[in-house]
Amino acid sequence: MNTTVSEKNYSLDELNKETTFGGAGSEKMRDIPRIDLSDFDARKAEIADALWSASTDIGFFQLINHGIPQDMIDDAFEASEAFFSLPEEVKARFPLLSGTNAGWEYKAQVRPSTGTADQKESYQITLPRMAELWPSEAELAGFKTTMLAFERANWELGMRVLSCFALKLGFVEDFFTERHDPESPEYQSTLRLLHYLELVNAKPEDFTSFWRAGAHTDFDCLTLLHQRPGQGGLQLCPGKESSELAWTDVPPLPGVVTCNIGDMLMRWSDDKLQSTLHRVRMPKPEESRGSRYSMAFFCQANKDAIIEGPEKHYAPITAHDYLQQRIAANFAK
Repeated sequence: MNTTVSEKNYSLDELNKETTFGGAGSEKMRDIPRIDLSDFDARKAEIADALWSASTDIGFFQLINHGIPQDMIDDAFEASEAFFSLPEEVKARFPLLSGTNAGWEYKAQVRPSTGTADQKESYQITLPRMAELWPSEAELAGFKTTMLAFERANWELGMRVLSCFALKLGFVEDFFTERHDPESPEYQSTLRLLHYLELVNAKPEDFTSFWRAGAHTDFDCLTLLHQRPGQGGLQLCPGKESSELAWTDVPPLPGVVTCNIGDMLMRWSDDKLQSTLHRVRMPKPEESRGSRYSMAFFCQANKDAIIEGPEKHYAPITAHDYLQQRIAANFAK
């Protein structure tokens, strides 16, 4: 795998660190905490403790009994696959425009860790920016309705989790909910549909020169990831400072939402909550080389929210400025 990238100096420490994490590393078995959200209101203190423990340690956790119906998830996956099956000239009518985090891109994301394009295409839904980016009913019947419902269900789940972190950080319970207000024109949480490309006529070097998604941490506060059973490849690596990177597979399990802390929340917590390095590896030679689909919801604070932790370890920055710096580094031309 690529171990070096071209020399770059970024204005955010998070990005400068990311440039050093492009190597293959080793693999290691780890337990990923699984947290039950059933009877949420009555068990909130207990759940908050479990979320805090997982997020100050490994930075990844999985939610069960999370409240998003499996039928809704299945419908969203079917709609996502239908979108990516559209002819390229149709998808190209909904382009990802610079700095918008909305629309369709194909192999446009170049991670600071690798310097090579991720082997995927994606379609990003950021509600205030979608006026010209929805396929019509003639092009893809029911797509917009399905995705709007799925986006809201993920937002609701994300806000439940973030309300627990607000309590643990000493903020009011709805602190993060108010700063992820979907009714505001400043809203910038994003639902991202992902299609990792199948390998066709793969050469041996294809398995060692590219990543489906290069090593990175997420930009946001909290990521909710839906994986299709049987379509693996996601790996995590806690302890970003380690010179010996050891990666753990995160299997795609039915009924589970896999979550990770993002850099925005790590900064907001004065580095108490851990934003964990992760990637999507290429299939191993003995594994299926077909397409891989996943769906990620990124809880990204509204543009006008001020990111500043209770202990003020970092200078305040707006969520808009923070996100723009991260997008620019990943989609630089």
